[in-house]
Amino acid sequence: MQVSLTRRSMFTGRPTARSAPPMRPPWALVEDAFLDACTLCDKCLSACDEGILHRGAGRYPEVNFKSGECTFCKACVDVCVDDALHIDADASEPKPWHMLAKIDDKCLSANAITCRVCGDRCDVRAIQFKLAVGGIADPIIDDALCTGCGACVAPCPTNSVTINSKTEERAA
Repeated sequence: MQVSLTRRSMFTGRPTARSAPPMRPPWALVEDAFLDACTLCDKCLSACDEGILHRGAGRYPEVNFKSGECTFCKACVDVCVDDALHIDADASEPKPWHMLAKIDDKCLSANAITCRVCGDRCDVRAIQFKLAVGGIADPIIDDALCTGCGACVAPCPTNSVTINSKTEERAA
């Protein structure tokens, strides 16, 4: 566990043990830089037509895929005057983030109950179903296709789908 001094802990005088940072809007700076740059103006929250940006801990913007999916429209970046959300102009194809969908063992399809709603909602077809012995259709996520948009999260009836950073995904 890593102990660090955030802006909040500095003011309270208590260093905090930091777990994984919350999911920030697309094109957010790395966590410490984001917290330093963001002035809590809420412009990104207002600009998000999908309604997935909400105030989280410390009033900083966080993504909540239970409200919908990210279309990567860049409206949040366009209104961010603090550069807490920033697209690298030198990048040929700027990635909004390095997130992937993950499906846990509560998945209905993995438990021999027909459900493919996550795959139906995935526009890029990153979620496919491989038929296994006994008629079970195991969901398989193609990491190369997954954008981490979250379209598969809200419709899942068992809350089995989450969006995680690629490093968390590989460690799991």
